[in-house]
Amino acid sequence: MTRPVAANLVALVAFALLAFPVTAFAADGQHKLALQISDEDPQKMTAVLNVAANVSRYYSEIGEEVQIKIVAFNAGLTMLREDISPVRDRLTSFEQSMPNVEFLACDNTIQAIARKDGKAPPIVEMAEIVTAGVVTLIELDEAGWTIVRP
Repeated sequence: MTRPVAANLVALVAFALLAFPVTAFAADGQHKLALQISDEDPQKMTAVLNVAANVSRYYSEIGEEVQIKIVAFNAGLTMLREDISPVRDRLTSFEQSMPNVEFLACDNTIQAIARKDGKAPPIVEMAEIVTAGVVTLIELDEAGWTIVRP
């Protein structure tokens, strides 16, 4: 191929990709989003929940499925603490209305709090405890999940 023909072909392929976007799906046909919360800021916790709700609603409206995992570690674990979560009521609402959203609590953080306070913090019932929040995010990324930190 001559250079002008090759350049035209590249431009044509780029145009086609922009003009006709293709939705990428995992092998099981679902979109997969992992949201990180590692800050104790209630506004960031609310932002994470808003993103989860908006993404879930969007894909539902267009007839596609999405799985969402919210991974809480470090100071962000406060979001999933039964005793002090500033978004506790909203978590209950998610549990009832969005079965496609899972909450994951970092056991490394739980154990660090237990050592400091002399007891493990109470974690909301709907949360699954994972060994390490960051490791979970790495593994989700390696499995093709999109990782976002709002």
